[in-house]
This record gives sequence, C-alpha cells and structure tokens, in this order.
Amino acid sequence: MSWDMFKSAPPTVQVQLESNPPGADATTSLGQGCKTPCSVSVPAPDAPFTVAFALPKYQPASVPVNVIKNPGDFTTPASVTTDPNPVLAELQPAAPPKPVRKPHRPKKPKPAATAAAPADAAPAAGSPFPDPNAGKR
Repeated sequence: MSWDMFKSAPPTVQVQLESNPPGADATTSLGQGCKTPCSVSVPAPDAPFTVAFALPKYQPASVPVNVIKNPGDFTTPASVTTDPNPVLAELQPAAPPKPVRKPHRPKKPKPAATAAAPADAAPAAGSPFPDPNAGKR
C-alpha cells in the first residue's frame, strides 16, 4: 500500500492571456501556451514566471507574472492566484525596414571647351580648401 494516494496534486492556477491586437502566440516560461485570447492552467510555481507574446509584424513582448499563495487557515482554504490576471500585452507594430538608399554623389560638371579655367589660377582668397594642383606646377 502506498501513501501516494493521500498526497494532493500540486495546485494549479488558471491564467487568462490576452493581447492587443488578439491572435498572438502566448507562451509561459513554464511551457504552456495558446493563441490569444485564451487561458492556460499552470502548476502553481514557487517563483514568478513570464509570458512571451509574439505576432507577425509586431514587436515581441514579455510580461512578468507574480504568483501569490495564500496558505489559508481554519476558515478559508488555501488558494493560489496570479498578478496580473488577465495577463495583457499591448503589442507595438514592428518598424518597417528602412529602404536602402545609395549615397548621393554630386555629378561632376563637364568641362566647357571654350570656357576652361586657366591651370595656374590661384584658389579663391580665403578658401578653406588647398589648391589640389599646388605640387604639380
């Protein structure tokens, strides 16, 4: 004869999972999951857990959930609740990828055949740029 039949099953807690917009895949760090809006029954853990929400074209979100155990007394039974319940995630749209733009390069002006600048002309006075032809003379 085993005493196992007198042991109570570990308490479970029902957790409502919701997202805005609905239809996200919600997965608890304890392993249970569903598509929102839905609810899952999880074994009451001794520590907080998280619920991860994922929906295409939206940024993923994670919501921490605290476990509150009330041991009860002679007048009230023991209970386990979660905070928050329902667990709600406000999903933000994913930013569209930025278009790849080629760097803008100004076109070089075509030299005019009749109005060519003299090769030994000095740069304009006060110009912050050195004369590129200074060493070639």
